[in-house]
Amino acid sequence: MSECRYFHVEAGKGMRRVGSLEEALAARGGGYIWADLFDPAREELDAVAGSLGIHPLAVEDCFDSNQVPKVEDYPGFTFILFNRYSYRDRQLGVEEVDLFLGKGFLVSVSGLGGGERTTFERTEAIAARGLATVERGPDFLLHVILDVTVDGKVETIEPLEDDIEAAEEGILRDVTGFRLEGLVKLRRALLSLRKSLFHEREILVKICRRDSPFVSEEAIYHFRDIYDHLAKFFEFTEMNRDLLANLTEMYLSLINNRMARVANRTNKSVRRLTLITTIFMPLSLLAGIGGMSEWSMMTGPENWRFAYPAFAAAMVLIGAASYLLLKRVERREGNHRDRS
Repeated sequence: MSECRYFHVEAGKGMRRVGSLEEALAARGGGYIWADLFDPAREELDAVAGSLGIHPLAVEDCFDSNQVPKVEDYPGFTFILFNRYSYRDRQLGVEEVDLFLGKGFLVSVSGLGGGERTTFERTEAIAARGLATVERGPDFLLHVILDVTVDGKVETIEPLEDDIEAAEEGILRDVTGFRLEGLVKLRRALLSLRKSLFHEREILVKICRRDSPFVSEEAIYHFRDIYDHLAKFFEFTEMNRDLLANLTEMYLSLINNRMARVANRTNKSVRRLTLITTIFMPLSLLAGIGGMSEWSMMTGPENWRFAYPAFAAAMVLIGAASYLLLKRVERREGNHRDRS
C-alpha cells in the first residue's frame, strides 16, 4: 500500500509534516521540501516529479528493477539509486532506494515492488532526532537517509556470515550429508551483495569529490563516514568470497578422499576374490578331469583306498604352490612400484 509523506524543513523551525505537496511548495520560501514516498503509484511519482522539475527518464529508472546503484546528474537535480537488502533462507532480496536531490528539495522513493515499511518508518524517526543536522539543508538529510540505508546492510551481512560459518561446520561434521547447493546459494548471494557494494562505493567517491553541485563542502565530511562503512562491507564480501571458494575445494577434496577410500576397499576385495579364483582354477580343472575318469582311476577294490587320498593331497599341494607363487609375484610388483 502506497504512502506519501511531505515535510517542510527550515533552520530554527524544525521539520514539520504537511498534508500535501502543494502545501509544502507554498511554504518553500524558507527551508526546503522533503517528499518521502513509499511504494508510490506511477501517477503519484509523476505528480511530484512534474512539480519539482524532475526529468521523466529519472522517474523511469525508479520503476526499472534491473538497475544497478548509480548516480546521475541532471539539470536541476541529482539522481541517486541505492539498494537495501533482506536475507532469508539463503536468498538475498534487493530493494531500491531512489533519491532526487535538488536546490530546495529532496525526494526519497522506496518500497517499489514490495519493500519493508520498518525502514521507511525508521528513517523519519532518525531524521527527527537529528534536526540540528537535517535543518542545514537537503544534502544533510540525504546523508541521514544514506546512513540509515548503509547501516541496515548489517542486518543482511551478519546472518550471511553466520550461514557461511554453519556451512563450514557442516562440511567438517558430515561431508556426505552436506549439500553443495547450499554453498552455491551462499556464493550467489555474496556476489550480488558485492556487485551492489562496488557500485555504491563508487557513488560515494563521486559525492565526496563534489561531482554533484547540490552537495555542499560542509556535507562532504559526513559522506566520508558512509564511504568507510561501504569499504568495510566490501572487504567482507571479498574475504568471504575467498572463504567460499576454499570451502568448495575442501568439500570436493573430502568427497574425493572418501571415494578413494571406498575404491581402495573395493580393490582389496576384488584382489582377494581374484586370488581365490586363480588358486581354484587348476583345482577345478583337475577335479573335472578326475570326475570324468573316476571309474577307471579311483574305483575298484585295488585303487580307491590310495587314489582318493593321493588325489586330495595333490590338489592341496597344487593349491599351496599356486598361492605361494601368486604372493611372490605380488610382492615383486609392490617392490617395483616402491622403487619407481
